[in-house]
Amino acid sequence: MQLPNNKKVYFASDQHFGAPSPELSFPREQKFVAWLDEVKKDAEAIFLLGDLFDFWFEYKTVVPKGFVRILGKLAEIRDSGIPIYFFVGNHDLWMDDYFQKELNIPVFHDNQEYTFADKTFLIGHGDGKGPDDLGYKRMKKVFTNPFFQWLFKWIHPDIGVRIAQYLSVKNKLISGDDDVIFLGEDNEWLILYSKRKLETKHYNYLIFGHRHLPMKVTVAENAEYVNLGDWITYFTYGVFDGENFEIKKFQN
Repeated sequence: MQLPNNKKVYFASDQHFGAPSPELSFPREQKFVAWLDEVKKDAEAIFLLGDLFDFWFEYKTVVPKGFVRILGKLAEIRDSGIPIYFFVGNHDLWMDDYFQKELNIPVFHDNQEYTFADKTFLIGHGDGKGPDDLGYKRMKKVFTNPFFQWLFKWIHPDIGVRIAQYLSVKNKLISGDDDVIFLGEDNEWLILYSKRKLETKHYNYLIFGHRHLPMKVTVAENAEYVNLGDWITYFTYGVFDGENFEIKKFQN
């Protein structure tokens, strides 16, 4: 896809709205809505790479309470004709078809490939990738098992959502304490994963979230691994203008 003049592709990840409480999350939600209002002026497409919510579960007729401004703004932008793509993260991996049906936003549960202005992109949330984190990989298999999800649906939403929100906020990724330090190329799982992917196919940009630390690292000739950061500490996002990819901080 060639980008029209002055159009850009935007990327953001790891907002974790709802954490650590709705009241404390609200100012971050307002800031994100302001960012959406800003980027919609020249966006060719918007990619949301997961953990938009700190917890999300879709019962057959119920979704978690709140996030009205976020959902309304996404609906407005999508209705204007701007494509939005959503990749589930480890905190909202129980997303089903609500976004697709209500907002006309496709939802992806694994990496996808795109081409913009002759540049190739591999895009995903990034959880469970790389050579390690075996405990989480086993846990994810349980959480994504249809039988386990069926059992959880039998818990009343007032109880199930409250339990899940409590456990989600306890997740160490919310604090970000382990995510403020760059571990080096030999210890960053997503860098190792990106290098392995490049052994079989070339991409100009391998873009992920999950790690919470904004970074852009050259992993091969004409290939960069990008982590978008988060909207808890950094308020960073990615933008591709047809020639270059940058990580920027939203100032508002």
